Amino acid sequence: MVMIILLLLSLLFLLIIFTKMTVTLDLNHIGDNDQFKIKFRAWFGLLRYTINIPLVKIDKDEPKLIVKQEQKMGSEKADNKVKEIEDKVTPEDALNGLSDIKEITQHIVGMHKIIRKFLRKIRIKKLEWHSQFGIGDAAHTGLLTGAAWAIKGGVIGLLSQYMKLQTTPVVTITPEFNQFCSRTKLQCIFQFRIGQAILAGIQFIKYWKGGRPKLKTKPFSFFSN
Repeated sequence: MVMIILLLLSLLFLLIIFTKMTVTLDLNHIGDNDQFKIKFRAWFGLLRYTINIPLVKIDKDEPKLIVKQEQKMGSEKADNKVKEIEDKVTPEDALNGLSDIKEITQHIVGMHKIIRKFLRKIRIKKLEWHSQFGIGDAAHTGLLTGAAWAIKGGVIGLLSQYMKLQTTPVVTITPEFNQFCSRTKLQCIFQFRIGQAILAGIQFIKYWKGGRPKLKTKPFSFFSN
């Protein structure tokens, strides 16, 4: 019985290690409306997890961003319970986050090598980036269009350098010379094995140096332990 249990646990561990995780990033920006969605999928869609950030607005009373977030297990059509979270992000939170990132990088030897090695394992399966904008002036809109093409080209160049780009990116920019508008739709689907992410985490722990870091923000608080 013990051997059977150990065998089943070993098979489960191997299954998890070689499982491919597919992550879909969806960003839609239309004027003042922004929506950002992250979908995690594994085992041919049997495991699904969705994070939806449907609203980001500025607090009128204080210099804060109000972020509403929805978390859902399973597919979008499934009648599952949705967990809603509302949080406020202050300029101080942003500065503390940058400080925490610097603190972590100082505690991990060769952190950039670990991250770069992990990024090389990521396969980009789909990349579409469509933009439409105008500022009401034809000349200035033309200049911004050229700058936008340069930015998009630079971003795609970085992605192809650090990750495995297995698809031809679909990129468009539509200038509106006679009206003011701002629209962006970005969808990126990438894939990696869970075992590769676990290995990167083990390397973070292996090359950790020094004592407990002094971290200030919630997203990085687990490093303090």
